[in-house]
Parts: sequence; C-alpha cells; structure tokens
Amino acid sequence: MLFRQENFPNLHPGNHRDTSEADRRYNCIAWAAGYNDKWWDPAEPQARDEDFYWPENVPRDYKVTTLVMVYQSVGFAICTDASQEEGAQKIAIYDDGEEYTHAARQLENGKWTSKMGPGEDIEHDTPESLVGPIYGQLTTFMKRKR
Repeated sequence: MLFRQENFPNLHPGNHRDTSEADRRYNCIAWAAGYNDKWWDPAEPQARDEDFYWPENVPRDYKVTTLVMVYQSVGFAICTDASQEEGAQKIAIYDDGEEYTHAARQLENGKWTSKMGPGEDIEHDTPESLVGPIYGQLTTFMKRKR
C-alpha cells in the first residue's frame, strides 16, 4: 500500500483490500466517475499535456461546488446518502472544510472503490472508512443511473 495507514484511522485490514497496482494515469476524481484514462484536475494543463481532463465551462478551482458541476457533466445529481439503491451508481465527495480532497464510487455489491492518489485502487466497506486527516469529512453524495 502506497498510502500511510496512520492517515486513515478508520481503515484497517478487515475493511478494505487492494484491487489494482499503482497507476499514475488517473486519479480519484476520474475513478469515481468511472474513468481510468486521464487525470481529472482543474489545474491549467500544459499545451501539450493530453493526459489531463477538465470539462469545458467548469471553473478551474477545487471547490466542492465545482466538483459537483464536474460530476453533473457526466450524469450525476446530488442525493442525500450513501445507501445502496437498485439501478443507481453513487459517489461520495470528501473535503477538508475548504476544498474537495477525494471522491469514491459505490460498487454494485454495495462496497466502495477509491483511487489512492497516484497509488492503487482499493475496495472499502463504507465511505466513512476514509474519513480522517488526509481526506477530511464526507460532504456530498451524488448518484446516476447505472
């Protein structure tokens, strides 16, 4: 595991498992939306940098409201919770009180998947498993049809 366990106090060997090797091509923001071919980031890319993605007409900042707009651009809408719903795919957005820090996606089996920065993907039991000093708190849930 490339991330430090002490930064994720709710994550332990009994509630998660690695599901991929480290891969720097994509991040948690892309992974939560179901993409693994580009790094989704609002930073201005270099003119020749085709490996970054950000939707047109969405501000280039790290506000949760901006990330909500990014996910709305691929079919997600705000919802109230992380409960599993037949036919729905949900995502959870985390923030540190000022900016978004992470996003996770619910799997069909009800568990969650996260891309750990440039590291591996993990499957974890609940979105609360990642609450802590690195990703902060859960703030927003969104869903779309599967």
